[in-house]
Amino acid sequence: MTHVVVKRRNNRIVSVECKGHTGYGEEGEDIVCAALSSIVQTAALGLFQVVGINLDYKVGKEGYLKMTLPDDMEASIRHDCDVVLETMLLGVYDLNQGYSDFIELEVK
Repeated sequence: MTHVVVKRRNNRIVSVECKGHTGYGEEGEDIVCAALSSIVQTAALGLFQVVGINLDYKVGKEGYLKMTLPDDMEASIRHDCDVVLETMLLGVYDLNQGYSDFIELEVK
């Protein structure tokens, strides 16, 4: 199972952490894990390359990924981050609804 933790501060997403493989299918052929990874990694790319922020981004073994936003951003940049991250959360939430035996979503 993949555990996804989305942390908020002042009702805005400040970090996203994913741990583990979904276990839906064989590693390398797991469509649920691939979908979840695509959603989260596309959001990270959007933050890096479209919004242009210096995102703290870490990946590791066993499906680990964590991204944390910087604390000091201009209001317009923060707005753009909110759009990207809230869209990501909608995608993860929708995937979780269909595959809740394989993805645990926690929003704090």
